[in-house]
Amino acid sequence: MLVVDDEPMVCEVVTAYLERDGYRVSVASDGKAAVEMFDSVRPDLVVLDVMLPELDGFGVLSELRRRADVPVILLTARTDETDRVLGLELGADDYVVKPFSPRELSARVRSVLRRARPAKPELGRLEYDELEIDHATREVICRGDVVELTPKEFDLLAFLAGSPRQVFSRGQLLERVWDSSADYQDPSTVTVHIRRLRRKLEANLEEPRWLHTVWGVGYRFEP
Repeated sequence: MLVVDDEPMVCEVVTAYLERDGYRVSVASDGKAAVEMFDSVRPDLVVLDVMLPELDGFGVLSELRRRADVPVILLTARTDETDRVLGLELGADDYVVKPFSPRELSARVRSVLRRARPAKPELGRLEYDELEIDHATREVICRGDVVELTPKEFDLLAFLAGSPRQVFSRGQLLERVWDSSADYQDPSTVTVHIRRLRRKLEANLEEPRWLHTVWGVGYRFEP
């Protein structure tokens, strides 16, 4: 576990709670140190403050995403939705607004780690026109090319494609794909993942072929 925050008190309290839960914790106090430490520590999860010296949390998150698909929980004193969406766009798995309860953070760490475990592979291969989804190998081929997806992007695509034309709300997708709920995770997480999937799969973002928005309801996969 890697905790990145320039406030010693925050690091001390978070470390104490995580170690109490049985995690081994490393601490970095600025963005550049965090990136360097990540390469040597290779943590299972990163608790990352947004406001950091040297390199801010968004910059650190971008660097981490180039290296691995490690789960990241952002800590932020900002309540503006734009910052939260930016964090999700960059690949954050969850965020906690300061000041926060260490007990809540511990619960979110457990939840994110649970969701990050690879889904149990299902036998079978789905083929829709120029899109192929292989559950056994967790491989996606679109128009003849292998598409690089994160584990959660694959899980979301496979779930929707497994129930073609059925509409799922963001809340239902949080429950079924993330094993979470809107009480613990921002529903915009689903929106961001749909957007990223479309960028990787759809030839025309204005008129998606497979991933359709049902306004006011949710999303469906069109076979």
